[in-house]
Amino acid sequence: MRHRLLIVAQAACLENQTDPAILAIPEYQWEHAQWDNHLEGRVEAFCPHLIVAVASSISAEGVEQLQRLRPYAASFSRLAILPASVDEALWSQALRTTEDFLLSPIRVNEFRCRLKRLLGEPSKEEISRTDLSQILGRAELVGESPVFKRVVEQIVDLAHANVVVLITGETGTGKELCARAIHHLGARRNLPFIPVDCASLPDHLFENEMFGHVRGAYTDARRDQKGLIALAEGGTLLLDEIDALSPSAQAKLLRFLQERTYRSLGAERFVRADVNVIAASNRDLESCVAAGTFRADLFFRLNVFRLHVPPLRERHSDIRMLAQHFLQRLCVDSSRPCKNISPAALRALELHTWPGNVRELHNLMQRAVVVARGEQILPFHLQIPAPLERMTRGRRTFRDARAFAIAEFERHFLIDLLRRHGGNITQAARDAGKDRRALGRLVKKYSLRSSPASGQF
Repeated sequence: MRHRLLIVAQAACLENQTDPAILAIPEYQWEHAQWDNHLEGRVEAFCPHLIVAVASSISAEGVEQLQRLRPYAASFSRLAILPASVDEALWSQALRTTEDFLLSPIRVNEFRCRLKRLLGEPSKEEISRTDLSQILGRAELVGESPVFKRVVEQIVDLAHANVVVLITGETGTGKELCARAIHHLGARRNLPFIPVDCASLPDHLFENEMFGHVRGAYTDARRDQKGLIALAEGGTLLLDEIDALSPSAQAKLLRFLQERTYRSLGAERFVRADVNVIAASNRDLESCVAAGTFRADLFFRLNVFRLHVPPLRERHSDIRMLAQHFLQRLCVDSSRPCKNISPAALRALELHTWPGNVRELHNLMQRAVVVARGEQILPFHLQIPAPLERMTRGRRTFRDARAFAIAEFERHFLIDLLRRHGGNITQAARDAGKDRRALGRLVKKYSLRSSPASGQF
């Protein structure tokens, strides 16, 4: 028996946001309906196994359209197709009223994979990197480097395991994006995702913010207030910058993680919480434990599974892809004509060391979109600090500046050398007049990894 699929859209949206090949997938029986007063009758008459809802590119209309799917939540599976420039309101509505969604333009193979997942029992292996990016929507994870692909594989595994996760990595590497990916790919995806900036929680307000209070708990407590844990009930709680918690707050958090119960301020009873906890830090927590600033027992409670997000300098082959991705998205978001990046500008991006990682690249491209008036991004639009300025900035001694300059030279020299020889260490060593093992140690020192198919580093 072929599954019956009903696609609901206005004629213009259907034409603009779907590939005609999608509607010709032979294994399904298709019917079409519009967002009009006859929709309910069409649904009852056709009785589809799944409703594909194509939302309007106008946010308010799209939200209203998706709201009409609520009555069918218990009867039919629902998949939404959203415009590429989806905003927060439409995103939130899709999460509330559909089981899955895609951003246009969509690909036939990806669309077929989503349909199979909603109509049958999907396997973990069916989730691809493209699926992950689309689920994350505007906050996509983008990259093809081997180290990035390993992170994605771990994210997929963690999405199917209800365990505490500790995400580590430098500032700007995308730790919160990884946490959101784990949430959106797992069974809790339709429930809340609550990020908590631990660095902004005053110590004397920690209990009130995390556990909430009941009316009369203190002088100004005129009504009950839920804490962040209660707001995340059933979903995921992200504790970002967890190393910033005071010793007192660490002790209270540890008890919650051990017992999975908490008591609101002024309440008489403990409440059991059903939340998946993810912690994130840009510091070495083991060093913090050794220094006595972070509790060892809390560290071991959090370190069930560690996910390390690599810095951008270790994802060198992803810089070009990320820059083009950000440029395209920023042009669409700002309603500007599409631009392209000149070869010289791309070269400048690849030579930069990216101390601010992916966040720095995004901000740099955002600035370039504003500054560039033509169709092409040129090197001076990027406003990247000059090499000499990078070498001396923040380095007070001659020795420090010289060490940094040598490291910069070695890294850039190796990148050019390996690119010329397609990643072949033996040929590169022969060309550079160095011992193969010595060159191999330098490659390892700067975490340079090649993609054999592309020759990128």
